[in-house]
Amino acid sequence: LWVNRANLKWLQKQEAEIIGRKCYEVRYNRQEPCSYCAVRKVFESGEPQQATITVSSGRIIEIRAFPIREGGRITSVIEVGTDRTDYKRLEAQYLQAQKMEAVGRLAGGVAHDFNNMLSIINGYAELLFERMDAADPLRAHVTRIIEAGRRSVLLTQKLLALSRKQTLQPEVVDLNGLLRDMEDMLRRIIGEDIKLRLMLTPDLARVLVDPTQVEQVILNLVVNARDAMPQGGQLLLETANVELDEAYARAHEGVMPGSYVMLAVSDTGCGMTAETMSKIFDPFFTTKPRGQGTGLGLAMVHGIVRQSGGNICVYSEVGRGTTFKIYFPQSEESFAAAGIARGEAAARGRGEKILVVEDETPLLELMLEVLGRLGYRAQAARGPIEALAMVEKGLIEPDLVITDVVMPEMNGKVLVERLRQMRPNLKVLFISGYTDNVIVHHGVLDEDAPFLQKPFRVQELARKLESILYQS
Repeated sequence: LWVNRANLKWLQKQEAEIIGRKCYEVRYNRQEPCSYCAVRKVFESGEPQQATITVSSGRIIEIRAFPIREGGRITSVIEVGTDRTDYKRLEAQYLQAQKMEAVGRLAGGVAHDFNNMLSIINGYAELLFERMDAADPLRAHVTRIIEAGRRSVLLTQKLLALSRKQTLQPEVVDLNGLLRDMEDMLRRIIGEDIKLRLMLTPDLARVLVDPTQVEQVILNLVVNARDAMPQGGQLLLETANVELDEAYARAHEGVMPGSYVMLAVSDTGCGMTAETMSKIFDPFFTTKPRGQGTGLGLAMVHGIVRQSGGNICVYSEVGRGTTFKIYFPQSEESFAAAGIARGEAAARGRGEKILVVEDETPLLELMLEVLGRLGYRAQAARGPIEALAMVEKGLIEPDLVITDVVMPEMNGKVLVERLRQMRPNLKVLFISGYTDNVIVHHGVLDEDAPFLQKPFRVQELARKLESILYQS
């Protein structure tokens, strides 16, 4: 056996310790050749060989062996070992990203179609509820329909979260304050057998996130921790200001070096195997018994964190517990700069004329009924071409147009541009089953365009119209 300097460095041995000995003795302290020995296979087959092995340190080594012939027979073999650990890690990250992107596209499309149907179901259920007498025995049934509809909206939000395409409303947030506000609720969720402890770093930097979504992330992680400790245990919520360096960024896909706020959730539960850890963020993967978990919880957590510009890592050991660490970029904005104004209760319409452009007939009919009950005079167009013809012929002089964004004849933005050539002061509200993030990202709408995502409640529509007509 003879090796070059790079191999000597890897083996941490001197040349005198190597020359003349067998490779399996030097590398693995064995007395017999390895079962996958590429050198032996070259001598046996006469052909070059290749193998990939994982050594005791966890590094992945690609082995290639080539025969050297003299006088037609193999006299020796050259074996080249290449450390492929970083390549394999990046390859795995790339494949995982592709898988998440593919599932995300599917989830986003399903959520869009589902949102259109929910708009019709929820809208008519609300109208029916309002018209029923308080003593009507069927009113309770309608209430159940409305509640189921709202739960279904939450399901579509989970699908959009996993596809990283939900609508976020970021604010400058103090994670310490958010955790203190949630503390009592979290104690009730985990029960008396689990001790909750908060370790909150003073002078914690602020982060720019959607507080409602971050609360959802914390709730999911806390519930998972509770389920991992059926006999009780300890749950630790921790915050800290941290710096992520180049080395960390290289080891974690999509991470930029810089200043972050860390949020850690640690439990003393059953822990996870390496195989389970590799799958926990996969959509629909769950370790819970059938019927007790959707497999969307951690996928949603992953989606929310990544859409917020953050990163999430998991550390676990079977029988010892699990720690999730989330890193959000620190924000330099003040609370005042990022505060979101809260509108007052919506007023009814004052007879304004509204043109509704929607290619889904059941939803179009619902919109006309809702707008009429809100005090507006609404007319329908079943597509952009019909809407243009109605305005051009003077069949309606709308104060505002409500239009779907994605339609077969032309998109909503182009329609509004053409309508404003005839009515320059025309106001607009765009609606879609897709989120505004997706639509803006694809250049269909401007970032500040008035937008309402389906399905929306009657009250949400009323407040949005009030804002556009009377406050803008």
